[in-house]
Amino acid sequence: MTRVAEARHTCWAYDDHRPFDAYARDFLGAGLAAGERVWYVPGDWTGTTAAWLRGAGPAGAARVISQADAYRGVAVVDPAGQVAAYAAATEDALAAGFTGFRVVAEATALVRSDAQRHAFATYEYVIGRYMRTAPMRAVCGYDRSELGDRAVAELACLHEASHEAGVTFQLHSGARAGESVLTGELDLAMREVFASALVHTDLATAGGEVVVDARELRFIDHQSLIALQRHLEARRLTAVVRTRLGATARLAGLLELPRVRVAVTG
Repeated sequence: MTRVAEARHTCWAYDDHRPFDAYARDFLGAGLAAGERVWYVPGDWTGTTAAWLRGAGPAGAARVISQADAYRGVAVVDPAGQVAAYAAATEDALAAGFTGFRVVAEATALVRSDAQRHAFATYEYVIGRYMRTAPMRAVCGYDRSELGDRAVAELACLHEASHEAGVTFQLHSGARAGESVLTGELDLAMREVFASALVHTDLATAGGEVVVDARELRFIDHQSLIALQRHLEARRLTAVVRTRLGATARLAGLLELPRVRVAVTG
């Protein structure tokens, strides 16, 4: 899986605010050093990052912004609208002469209810596609002590990388609609989290055949393949799963999954 330091879109799960606070300063400081505009969106607890950021960087480079301003003041986020809002902020940064746009958002308060988590999980997936090609990077913070392991896992796995989130796989956006990237390891312990992650992808919007780039996947068990088959069947889709694992192709053949076609690549 992609290392946290290299990822454009990262989930940072924590039980103690202080390590998250320290990482936020380092991440935003690196953005300022690279000539980017940076935003910090604190939660109920701001730590030292907000105070530090107010005096950091050249004029207009750094901003502490409330959740209401960053996420349009709504109880349940609109995924498409929120992606558009961050795309506009990125374009505004470029127009002002900055090299890119970087955000740390503590999002715990935005995912407390089931409806909030469902909408925000979908947003996490689709904003990942925007960040694949746009000069934007983001870290999303979630308080595991408040949300619980399962809720954090279901959000974390939709990022390019995650820290201390209790997940062994990542399912994030490909470069185009109808494409996903699947990395890490999928076993019985992750079956329900994987099934939930599939619901939050936008694969169904592509119609017909979709692609799952699983070339960096190290292992997948039969239950996860069956979960993928059920997801595709419900949406009348077929998936091409590209993998380096010959065993995955053999397993899919034994399971006779008509909507899952495994292509072994070099």
